[in-house]
Amino acid sequence: MKEFVVLVDENNNEIGTMEKLEAHEKWILHRAISIFVFNDAWELLLQQRAKHKYHAGWLWTNTVCSHPRLGETYEDAVQRRLQEEMGFTCPLEKFWEIVYNVWFLEWDLREHEHDTIFIWTYNGEVNPNTEEAMDYKWINLDELKKDIKENKDFYTPWFVEIFKKFYS
Repeated sequence: MKEFVVLVDENNNEIGTMEKLEAHEKWILHRAISIFVFNDAWELLLQQRAKHKYHAGWLWTNTVCSHPRLGETYEDAVQRRLQEEMGFTCPLEKFWEIVYNVWFLEWDLREHEHDTIFIWTYNGEVNPNTEEAMDYKWINLDELKKDIKENKDFYTPWFVEIFKKFYS
């Protein structure tokens, strides 16, 4: 089943839809969502993307990264994808927005996304969907910052971009 993304202008106004892979091949600006879930120790929940993903498989990234569907609210999109990818839901609060351009040379794909970032805390059970995430871990932010500096290629490019602006 093909997935479609919502195309937007520089002000995040909807201007159409496009098949997700095509939007990534053509570097078309579209909406994205990123979820950052922390526990009470202020550790971030990371997922390791499933190896069969069409790009960035095996790489570590934020708790969830995805795209809202046409007509879907951000709130519905983040709850849907958090449940689908990590097997739980929790309250989420809009935190920040960022527009970025990242080129995946290895896959010849590009991310040009208007990304709305949501955060919250959660201390319950994590049950990742193996079609989406092959592993997960909680990590201290200082430890994560050091590891990204030493092992940047182990992380998705969009996560590195967001994290360096979020936690510099």
